[in-house]
Amino acid sequence: MTTPPKPPFADPAPHQRRPRLAVHKFSSCDGCQLALLNAGEGLLAVAAHFDIVHFAEAGVVDEAAEADIALVEGSISTPDERERIRAVREHSRWVIPIGACATAGGPQAHRNLAHAESWLASAYPQPEHVTALPTATAISAHVPVELELPGCPVSTAQVLTALTSLLAGASPRPEQDKVCLECKRRGQVCVLVAKGAPCLGPVTVTGCGALCPGLGRDCYGCYGPAENPEVATLARRFRDLGLDADAVARRFAYQNIGAAPFTQAVRDWRRPAVGHGDGDD
Repeated sequence: MTTPPKPPFADPAPHQRRPRLAVHKFSSCDGCQLALLNAGEGLLAVAAHFDIVHFAEAGVVDEAAEADIALVEGSISTPDERERIRAVREHSRWVIPIGACATAGGPQAHRNLAHAESWLASAYPQPEHVTALPTATAISAHVPVELELPGCPVSTAQVLTALTSLLAGASPRPEQDKVCLECKRRGQVCVLVAKGAPCLGPVTVTGCGALCPGLGRDCYGCYGPAENPEVATLARRFRDLGLDADAVARRFAYQNIGAAPFTQAVRDWRRPAVGHGDGDD
C-alpha cells in the first residue's frame, strides 16, 4: 500500500538543516545496499546533501534514528523484522523499499507457495532453532510506503534520481514503461519474435535499460511486473513456443515470485499441484 505523495521538504522548517537519510536492511543479500555503495561520485553527492543517520554497510549505525527518508532493503521474513519495520515507519517521513526483496518478497518468497515447516526442515537439521514467519513478504504488506523502487539489484540511477527529486521538494515519478518499450527506444531486435525466446519483457517494468535483450537474451523479470501485465496471455505464448507447464512456471519464479501476477502464473502452471491443471483454458 502506498500513501498519497507528500514531498518531505516542501515546508520551510526542514530547510534549516540537511535532510536525514537512513538505509535499513531486512532479509536480503545486501545487493541493493552494495549498488548504492558502488555509486561512486553519486554517493558522495548524496553525502554532501543529506545527513546519513543509519547505513550499516557504510559504517553508520543508529537504527532508531529519526529520518526524513528511509531506504529499505529486504523482505519481512521473521517476527523481529515485522516489529522493526513498524519502528522504521514510525521514525521516517518517507519509506522507500528498494529492490525485489523489499518490493515483492524476493527469492525467499518461494516459501510462500510451500508448507513453511516442511520448507525449513528440508534446509536445516534443527529447524526448531529457526524463527521465521510462514511467508516472506514485501515491505508494503506491513506498513504504508511512499514509493517503491524495484530491481535485482535496484537501479542506482533510479535511487539517486528519487533522492534528487525529493531534495528539490518534488515527488519522484515511478517507472511504468515495460521492457518492450525500452527495447523499441534502443532499436533492439525483439528476442521473443525473432528468436522465439521466452522473454518476460512484455510484462516487466523497465529500469535495467533492457540489458538482457540488448545482449540477445530473454528478460528474466528482474524488475517485476509492470502496470497491467498480461501475464496469463504471455504464459500461453510460452507454451506455444514449446515450454512444458513446469518450464512456464519457472519463467515467473525468479526474484519477483512474490509479486501477485507472477505468483498466480506459478500457481497456474507448476506441476505437480493438487487442483491445478497444466494451464489450458
